[in-house]
Order: sequence, then structure tokens, then C-alpha cells
Amino acid sequence: MSTTTTPRSFKDSLGGRRPRALVSLTPLIDVVFILLLFFMLASSFSDLHSIVLDAPTQGEAKPALQGALLVDVRLDGVRFAGQYVGLEELTQRVKIALADNPQRRVLVRPATRVSLQDTVRILDALSIAGAVNLSLMDSGGRR
Repeated sequence: MSTTTTPRSFKDSLGGRRPRALVSLTPLIDVVFILLLFFMLASSFSDLHSIVLDAPTQGEAKPALQGALLVDVRLDGVRFAGQYVGLEELTQRVKIALADNPQRRVLVRPATRVSLQDTVRILDALSIAGAVNLSLMDSGGRR
């Protein structure tokens, strides 16, 4: 006679362990889709604080710079009319300068290593002050 016994059922052959339940991914995909749809509908894609800067075309002649306001953005501060000013003082001075001619040109010249964020902060302040004719210059004085 043999001493080995054959298992009576499939459960006995697994050694008493239960078979793993299969997890359905359908509810997970449904939840992800609903979240995606919610965030797409709840988001606002309008850009309310945009600054319009027109790049010159290749053959465009340089317009006259006479009468333009020059704002130098430097690593150590902002210069307007040859004097270092704070952001609020810059806004006030530009408002005064643009009072008689709102279309007056404002030139912004960032120094070589000035961060883009600092330049954009100055451009925002100038737009708040009422400057509509903004031009960005490179540090060499070319447009």
C-alpha cells in the first residue's frame, strides 16, 4: 500500500491558500476619466495678464527714439531718467510722463544677466502705469 494520498479537491492542492481575486481596472479608469473631465471644465485658460510685445520684422526701419522714455533694468536696481528708483516710484513717474501723451514710447533695456522674471515684473509695472507702446531693447542698445 502506498502512503501518499491524493488531494480530494483543488483547494487541498493549494495547501489551504485561497486563489487570488482578480482586480478590475474599469472602476479605476472611470474615476481617472471623471477627474480629468472635472479639471478640464473647472480650469480657466484665459490669460488676463498678458503683455503684448511686437518683434520687428527683418526689413523694418527703426522708428525714431526721440521723446521715448528709457527704463534700464540692472542687477542692482531700476534706472529711470538716469536715477535709481523703486518700483512704485517708477510707476508714478511713468504715469506723470504719459499724462500728456499716452502713446509715448517706453523702452525697457535689461542688463546682460538680469533675470527674465525681473524684466517681466518691470513690464507689468509699466503696463499698470498706462504704457501701451512698450519696446524691449537688448543691452547693446539695438532693438
